[in-house]
Amino acid sequence: MDIRIRTSDYQFVPETSAYLDERIAMIERLLGVDADASRIEVEVGRITAHKHGEVWFAEINLMQPGVKLLNARAEGESINAAIDQVKEEITSQLRKGRSTHRRIIRKSGAAIKNILKFGSGE
Repeated sequence: MDIRIRTSDYQFVPETSAYLDERIAMIERLLGVDADASRIEVEVGRITAHKHGEVWFAEINLMQPGVKLLNARAEGESINAAIDQVKEEITSQLRKGRSTHRRIIRKSGAAIKNILKFGSGE
């Protein structure tokens, strides 16, 4: 998997890097065999023009061959909270896409089975 990480108004520390790597590994496990051909772009940082203290954001763009771009963005009171929220959002999108794909395959298989079972309707 091609992983690209960007920061905005934030100096990356090793603890945050390790935390982010764990979350990306969870996403990579969900991708399975498609992980090698996928690219994930992560941006983390601080929102500077905010009235209520420090607000952090995390954004993930996931590109897979043959699948539309998945995009998730979240804000939180800490950098780790924002990373957790964005990871949950992107995994939810991945699971939803996977279940839709399975449903289409099953319906197609059932239709083919009915055609073979009952013939062409003559």
